[in-house]
Amino acid sequence: MSLKNDAYPSSAAFDLIRDSLSSDAERKDAIKKGGAIFAFTLKKSKDEQESWFIDLQETGTVGRGTAPDGKSPGVTLILSDAEFAKLISGKANAQKLFISGKLKIKGDVMKATRMEPILKKAQAQVKAKL
Repeated sequence: MSLKNDAYPSSAAFDLIRDSLSSDAERKDAIKKGGAIFAFTLKKSKDEQESWFIDLQETGTVGRGTAPDGKSPGVTLILSDAEFAKLISGKANAQKLFISGKLKIKGDVMKATRMEPILKKAQAQVKAKL
């Protein structure tokens, strides 16, 4: 089942991230490096937003919502759909987005930096599909 929400075009990246975690070795490596549940809240407007999670604490799963049932995210990254599209395509840098105020982080900011290897894998898949 696709995680993409047509109202948020960049959400197709969550399918790519899920695919990059499909093998046991990749999943275990990502959990070892990530060590947290990462939530992504993408905004279309002030009142419209949608969330997805990447569980790199236990299961290596990707889904809709802020965390798997009964759990809460260690880090929540909040940004617009357009900025997430730039981030996942490699056209934007998370640090620059954060410094410019286009990326907001709730929770452990240091854990947010552990997300970079997973984003790089997704970026490679995005480039391969172009």
